[in-house]
Amino acid sequence: METLAISIMTHPVYKLIIHDSVGDAIDKLIKYRINSVPIVNDHNEIMGFITDGDILRRIGNNHLKVIDNGFYMANFYENDEPIGFRCESIRQENIMKIAKRKVIKVQWNADIEEVSAILAQKQIKKVPVERNGILIGIISRSDILRYLNPEKLA
Repeated sequence: METLAISIMTHPVYKLIIHDSVGDAIDKLIKYRINSVPIVNDHNEIMGFITDGDILRRIGNNHLKVIDNGFYMANFYENDEPIGFRCESIRQENIMKIAKRKVIKVQWNADIEEVSAILAQKQIKKVPVERNGILIGIISRSDILRYLNPEKLA
């Protein structure tokens, strides 16, 4: 007998709306101690997904320049603003500017073996669950491990 995604998913889901800002995303990630959140439109359809890594990549000073003239190599950053300033400056940006728009998701009636394979193969930590195109839950790797090891929950 197969176990369906709907039976182990977490719901209700912490989510953001496409009109929210990066600051809203940061606040939600911190408040609920989560590392990612789906983004939905006004009809609760999944439109994107944002992770703490997406935000840190945007904040991070990733404009590394390398100069190599044959005698020596020098590394320097094109953007020398402090990280705190960069963080504050992106808080007002719309989340869709940095969110992943091609969202890996599963249907409510997917078998957990399929969900587990998707998480492993795509190397992601969570996957949104949808029914009729609407976000209804989320499944993490930890949700699957808890399901597979119920004796450890007692």
